[in-house]
Amino acid sequence: MNPKVDVFLESSKKWTIEFVKLRQILLDCLLEEELKWGTPCYTFQQANILLFHGFKEHCALTFFKGALLQDEKLLLHKLGKHTQAGRQFRFKNVNEILELESMIKAYIFEAIEVEKAGLKVEAKNHAEYTVPSEFQIQLDANEVLRQSFYALTPGRQRGYLMYFSDAKQSPTRIARIDKYKERIIQRKGLMDCICGLSKRMPVCDGSHKWA
Repeated sequence: MNPKVDVFLESSKKWTIEFVKLRQILLDCLLEEELKWGTPCYTFQQANILLFHGFKEHCALTFFKGALLQDEKLLLHKLGKHTQAGRQFRFKNVNEILELESMIKAYIFEAIEVEKAGLKVEAKNHAEYTVPSEFQIQLDANEVLRQSFYALTPGRQRGYLMYFSDAKQSPTRIARIDKYKERIIQRKGLMDCICGLSKRMPVCDGSHKWA
């Protein structure tokens, strides 16, 4: 039991009972307990297996490689539309956790076996994401924009394509492209600060300006 998780539980304002039960189940599975990203995280031979956290309507166990689990009962949820690896096991109250305890442990042990086998989720290649026609027109018409976009890392290209494509209306897609094309020419990703750091990186304190 990691004392940092004790502090986390003591400060929890919601889902405390559920968290305590989930913690007991996870420790029963002989995983190492750590605190990462501000939430309890459980590892096997230093590899992240899963973590638990709370939301407004439910609390959840999030498996880092959940996409590789069999999930014959269809109990796992994708975290988001574009999530490739992570999957969540969600609970609305402690009674659901108690009823599903044996099933939860089965999923955890399967996740451990996935890690032992060295299995990895094959990420969808950025080239498999469709380039919106509105963006393709601008790429074809602007050599600097085209060269700059394809000089970005695959992850940054993917981020832009996903963001542009998520807009349902063509005018919205055009507006997003117009807003970010100068940023692309500067060869910066969607979440990159002008200081050169990622907005998601803790070393950038948030005081910097984003385009």
